[in-house]
Amino acid sequence: MLRKGWDYNMNKYVKEFLKKGLMFSGFGPIIAGIVYLFIELSGIDLHLTAGTVFLAIITTYIIAFVQAGSSVFNQIETWSKAKSLFFQMTSIYIVYMGGYLINNWIPFKIEVIIIFTSVYVTTYLAIWLTVYFITKNMTKKLNDKLNSSE
Repeated sequence: MLRKGWDYNMNKYVKEFLKKGLMFSGFGPIIAGIVYLFIELSGIDLHLTAGTVFLAIITTYIIAFVQAGSSVFNQIETWSKAKSLFFQMTSIYIVYMGGYLINNWIPFKIEVIIIFTSVYVTTYLAIWLTVYFITKNMTKKLNDKLNSSE
């Protein structure tokens, strides 16, 4: 017998998080490879070790997994938009910041972290608001068409 309460709904969202994460996580290492390729083509000699490349592959896999999976937060009907936004933005920020620091892609300095955080929040909110208003506008147009055809 399936329980229809909180456990059933959250289990559904956890499964969706894992499914989306697994579907798209492979793109992270591909992107890391492309970035390293362009760095090499630009003439910068990085002297990468196998450990450095391995860490980058694992990190970008995790970043892509969480980024794809976190879209499930927007599907939880019982959550407000603000709560969904907060959980998605925060979960992605944590893996980005952790990954960037672990790989030394940004230095562990407070001013760099503040700049990174400011750019991340500004970019995230700009994209989220753009998608939100485009979706809202399209929904309104579709509703207007449906109402006018009645």
